[in-house]
Amino acid sequence: VQLQASGGGLVQAGGSLRLSCTASGRAFSAYSVGWFRQAPGKERKLVANISWIGGRTFYADSVEGRASISRDTAKNTVYLEMNHLKPEDTADYYCAVDRDGTAHFDSWGQGTQVTVSS
Repeated sequence: VQLQASGGGLVQAGGSLRLSCTASGRAFSAYSVGWFRQAPGKERKLVANISWIGGRTFYADSVEGRASISRDTAKNTVYLEMNHLKPEDTADYYCAVDRDGTAHFDSWGQGTQVTVSS
């Protein structure tokens, strides 16, 4: 499966964005789908995660209360909506799949850049 992340852009602090992660080629075959981000010079970190069956969610402390992850199984798409954006949210955002619940993510798509201006 190939993943394509989209929806990034330049936004002012306090604004909102909705990122999309769409699977092409075939339907998501995953235990869960995660959104990660990597800021310049920093390691990639998990931001949010959603189980494909059941929709159970997880959020990193850094976005808890400001982010909402959801999925549309008919569209093979996972969304990450982020509100009250902060300059520290600036990063490249990626999505990936955990196929078997082991927290090993693969099928990394091209990222989408989010820049939050102060």
